[in-house]
Amino acid sequence: MATTEHPPPSRLRSWMLEGLSDMGKDGGHVGPHAEPEPPHQGQPWYRVMCLTGVDYFSTLGYQPGIAALAAGLLSPVATIVLVLVTLAGALPVYRRVAEESPHGEGSIAMLERLLSFWQGKLFVLTLLGFAATDFLITITLSAADASTHLVENPHLTGALHGRQMLITLVLVALLGAVFLKGFLEAVGVAVALVGVYLTLNVVVVIVGLWHVVTAGHVVTDWSNALTAEHGNVFAMVGVALLVFPKLALGLSGFETGVAVMPHVKGDPGDTEERPVGRIRDTKKLLTAAALIMSVFLIATSFITTLLIPEKDFESGGPANGRALAYLAHDYLGGVFGTVYDISTIAILWFAGASAMAGLLNLMPRYLPRYGMAPHWARAVRPMVIVFTLIGFLVTWIFDADVDAQGGAYATGVLVLISSAAIAVTIAARKAGQRGWTIAFAVISAVFLYVTVANVIERPDGVKIGACFIAGIILVSLLSRLARAFELRVTSVRLDDMAERFIRDIASRKIRFIANEPDQRDQAEYRDKIEQIRADNDIPGEDFVFVEVTVLDPSEFEASLTVRGEVLHGRYRVLTLESSSIPNALAALLLHVRDITGCTPHIYFEWTEGSPFHHFLRFFLFGQGEVAPVTREVLREAEPDRARRPRVHTG
Repeated sequence: MATTEHPPPSRLRSWMLEGLSDMGKDGGHVGPHAEPEPPHQGQPWYRVMCLTGVDYFSTLGYQPGIAALAAGLLSPVATIVLVLVTLAGALPVYRRVAEESPHGEGSIAMLERLLSFWQGKLFVLTLLGFAATDFLITITLSAADASTHLVENPHLTGALHGRQMLITLVLVALLGAVFLKGFLEAVGVAVALVGVYLTLNVVVVIVGLWHVVTAGHVVTDWSNALTAEHGNVFAMVGVALLVFPKLALGLSGFETGVAVMPHVKGDPGDTEERPVGRIRDTKKLLTAAALIMSVFLIATSFITTLLIPEKDFESGGPANGRALAYLAHDYLGGVFGTVYDISTIAILWFAGASAMAGLLNLMPRYLPRYGMAPHWARAVRPMVIVFTLIGFLVTWIFDADVDAQGGAYATGVLVLISSAAIAVTIAARKAGQRGWTIAFAVISAVFLYVTVANVIERPDGVKIGACFIAGIILVSLLSRLARAFELRVTSVRLDDMAERFIRDIASRKIRFIANEPDQRDQAEYRDKIEQIRADNDIPGEDFVFVEVTVLDPSEFEASLTVRGEVLHGRYRVLTLESSSIPNALAALLLHVRDITGCTPHIYFEWTEGSPFHHFLRFFLFGQGEVAPVTREVLREAEPDRARRPRVHTG
């Protein structure tokens, strides 16, 4: 296809847009990761689990403290409720997502397949807004918690006290700088970080449980205080259910678990169409991660609630945002505590890196395909700068406070899990699985309740999500408007009959008539030729009709297949299916010019009505005043007027 020539770009522009041409193409790799594993290769599932773990397991850095603030003495009971929801709700949902979406697209892609036209695109853009909330808050919250571990370290607190905001901004900037340089998402690094971090947490949990057991009064004091405060078991469970939405951060990591599916090795006999082994092993990955995290959540909430004074969890307290590090320093000494702090900071930083990589993979997967992103949005470095600046803004808004960002993070996580639950419910119903449909519907209802309760209790998340949604939709529509006159056709293929028509007319003068198919009877084509001849004052009947049928006008880029047929024994007709009539016609004309070396001519008739109304029809529905738009698409695609196909309008 012909493309517009531009002057050589500057070195800075070339560096910023490096890799742009490869972004977002079918089968092409997007984002800052290393190249995907070759087909049927990859890593064992337990190693790939660590890629999920840097996001999922790193929440141990702040989850016990958040649970203690939310539930107080009930923190262990509320955490058990969280674990039950994880194992009986989120885990079955994402095991089904892995089965339905085995190439890492996740629940958003499942819902996208269920909806078409503009409502589908707007729904996906909305989910992308909440996904952006999830990933961006992961970056800022993880950086804030990492800075908390740094500032509160007994050896550094004197020098760094009061500088948490600055340290958090530096960590976010460092993350952006690494991605500008070029970041490889190494499984080996994730395995090392997760292995060391979980080992240190095992030590802290064992020591904490030993202190609980040896100091028997601790359990008695907690039990008595719990009974005095809540009365009976049923009241405790009721309160735990009410505070559960505040603990939803402990559900993070499932969407990442599905996203890393392409890295799972699977079986030697796996194919891209039927990756049975990859699906099976991803289910193992999700189950193992959920079980490991469930054990740690229950154990850590128990020891932190019983061993740390309640006032130390509050904002400014030594255990706020770092409950396990507090215990590590208190019971295992400064050296072990410092090692624990370093490990926690490292895994929290890598969790931010994983989130940044998720953003850079997610946005190019959808927005360029919708025509709803500028060209530069398909390159890594400009998007890194955008996301880093947004990270600065979010950090400043929340004053680098871990607790304040918890609501926004939970909202993003819960919206994605709720959408996944709804997607698998619909999938189960379409598959005729009545039992699973009912089960997933109940799970969907639970997550929707938790999401709504979280939004009501802490509206910051939905506010930030709404800002991202509004920004994405506004930028998307403006981008779609700016790119309306692009060629938008990735390739053109002619069938045998169409090629025969082109070869025949290429020996004379290539003349096409754009026709809107109505009855397709003999009178329609006869009258059309007479009208074109009269309007343009040309003799003969050596024309080929071109008819475009609009399928889904909300789609942006697609390939074009041209089929030829002879109607009523004399009229040659080329039929095309596309999302836009003018762009399809322009692509056909340029393709015919390139394969024949001749300049094709196409003839239109003017459409009556308001030009603005017709432009809106073109923008939203792919049709309208076709002639001038076709000419404009050709003008942008071919700057050389001498080589540009001719457009005639009578």
